[in-house]
Amino acid sequence: MTNTAPAYESTTDAGGVARRLRDAESIVVLTHVKPDGDAIGSSVALARAINLRHERSGGSGGAVAPAECWYAAPVPPWTPAMTAGVRTRVVEDNQPVPGVPAPEAIAIVDTGARSQLGPFLDWLAPRRERTTIVDHHLDGNADLANDLLIDPTRAAACEIVADVACELLDLDSPAALPAEIAEPLYLGLATDTGWFRHGNVTPRVMRLAADLIEAGADGPKLLGMAYQRERLARLRLMERALRSLEVYEDKRLAVMRLTKRDFAETGAAPGDSGGFVDLPQAVERIRVVALLTEAVEPGPGGPLTKVSMRSKGIAYEGREPVDVNAVCQTMGGGGHKLASGARVALSLDETAAKIVEAVS
Repeated sequence: MTNTAPAYESTTDAGGVARRLRDAESIVVLTHVKPDGDAIGSSVALARAINLRHERSGGSGGAVAPAECWYAAPVPPWTPAMTAGVRTRVVEDNQPVPGVPAPEAIAIVDTGARSQLGPFLDWLAPRRERTTIVDHHLDGNADLANDLLIDPTRAAACEIVADVACELLDLDSPAALPAEIAEPLYLGLATDTGWFRHGNVTPRVMRLAADLIEAGADGPKLLGMAYQRERLARLRLMERALRSLEVYEDKRLAVMRLTKRDFAETGAAPGDSGGFVDLPQAVERIRVVALLTEAVEPGPGGPLTKVSMRSKGIAYEGREPVDVNAVCQTMGGGGHKLASGARVALSLDETAAKIVEAVS
């Protein structure tokens, strides 16, 4: 008799998540390592919605906000601006998880994969019954949580969190959300759609974006905060990535490499490579892009390479878009059909060869 893992699919809805979280007096909100705009946006928006509900209901005398956000370093440089007013803890490399009393509830947003939870994984293990996952990825580990709200049709976790926030605050529309909740939701929605340019943009995405703007989200301000405050080191790292670019499959597949030396010599931080994987898609013929980054710390068995992949969401020369989630699954990773990733216990060159073979 073989044991099969539980399916990674919803066991509850937005109302169920809201009911689970609204009465808890202490809640930790987690997300994946190396959090991006959707991870930060969805976690902050959820924490603020929980805390506002708590404040309005007078829980614990209204004095203590129950929800706080924990992140695994590195975090984007704009994180303090986005998390203002929310208790936030950043766990650095080799730092233990905060020694706080066990929370009554735990919410994990924008991931449900063990491989993406880094320093929090062991801490989560005995707390399954009090854990809820809110995610939009195709794959994850359902046994991490008692309650799951999973919708891979959503472009961003922030889409789902917007529904939960409305349930928490008894609102009929995201347009009625407070601006301090609408803004992180808009940031996550915008970043996971390439600022509304990617193939995951749907009418539902645009309607939510309009509602969030009506609620007070300032798109130009958020764009400037997240994308127009670059450090010179990031531009130098970008130069290294573009210089490394190689094309395969009759110039339809582009692969870039970043080494530990590239980061050291440019002075760039691990989070500075965000968005690089999108750059080669500006070339018409290129359909798939892979960015390979040499991990600062090797894996237990040797080299470790981080893979980020993107696929153009349009048919080309009679061919359907390449499913990069399927490609990354061959390497133990996953994500979305058009955007996916993996961590591979191989060198940069060995990983590149594996990707070329998988795409072929």
